[in-house]
Amino acid sequence: MKLADFLNEADRLAEEAQAAFATAADAKAVEAARVHFLGQKSGRLRAVQKDLALVAPAERAAAGKRFNELKRRLEAAHKAAVERVAVKTAPLVRRTFDPTLPGTPLRLGRLHPITQTIEELKEIMGRLGFSVADGPEVEDLWHNFDALNIPPEHPARDPLDNFHLCQKLPPGEAAEDAPGYKPVPFLLRTQTSTVQIRVMEQRRPPVRIISCGRVYRPDTADATHFPMFHQIEGLMVDRGVTLAHLKSTLQLFAKSAFSEDVQIRFRPSFFPFTEPSVEVDMSWQGGWIEMGGAGMVDPNVLQAVGYDTEEVTGFAFGLGIERIAARRYGITDIREFFKNDVRFLKQF
Repeated sequence: MKLADFLNEADRLAEEAQAAFATAADAKAVEAARVHFLGQKSGRLRAVQKDLALVAPAERAAAGKRFNELKRRLEAAHKAAVERVAVKTAPLVRRTFDPTLPGTPLRLGRLHPITQTIEELKEIMGRLGFSVADGPEVEDLWHNFDALNIPPEHPARDPLDNFHLCQKLPPGEAAEDAPGYKPVPFLLRTQTSTVQIRVMEQRRPPVRIISCGRVYRPDTADATHFPMFHQIEGLMVDRGVTLAHLKSTLQLFAKSAFSEDVQIRFRPSFFPFTEPSVEVDMSWQGGWIEMGGAGMVDPNVLQAVGYDTEEVTGFAFGLGIERIAARRYGITDIREFFKNDVRFLKQF
């Protein structure tokens, strides 16, 4: 085949293909034109490519250059046709999009009110020189009871008053009284005082820490109780620490967390891990409310972690975070904190 004949054939194909793509009315017509001109098996471009082998070797380079140009023109015409019919058949909402209209605002999340309260309490106690310590929620009997001077016969260790853990037994090893399970010496911690023990085991006095976190007790849920709740626990151990330091610390804490007119009072009480022990009440907005317990760290607790009770003394306190948050936000039922009702949570 002569080069002139090949070039004429290429030009004729380019004109026909471009006209066919330009006049295709819809996606189906565009696809039919693509198969006719660009199809891999029987397309007309494929036939022109085969004719390259019939051109004289000396003229084949020029013919190949023209073929590549032809291929690019046909592919460009097909792409333009696809875009044209896509715009023509696009949904009305796309063709009438107005970029000047305001967008849909995103709904921002926020911290749970309990988490907000915890962060604020950490900040307040940080200003008083207390650092934050954390500990596990699954505890052993030593840290939850023994080291805190709670003897085996104490009512607080009754299995019905704790969430004890059990181990699932392999088939054939189940006991008659507990089929399939056996108790293990671990439980969900009942107070954050366990963190005090862990800190004192690793640190020598002076110690000034707080711990905040979840604790668990099998209480019946009502307006003031829940099986899972949060505590803030404070501990200070040093030379010459007295009950006066405890009261002044709690007074500063209360004024920072609530208001300047808040008052606190101590009522004698008993806790195994403090001696003397007190109940801490706070008066604010016209009434007294019990917020937690406190006292001087019992010498037995200090001895359990290797402290010299002739050299150091300390105080400890534990307050319910739900009670603090409820008092601050005017909430009368702590169960609201755990319902995950967005209508309630978005207020904070």
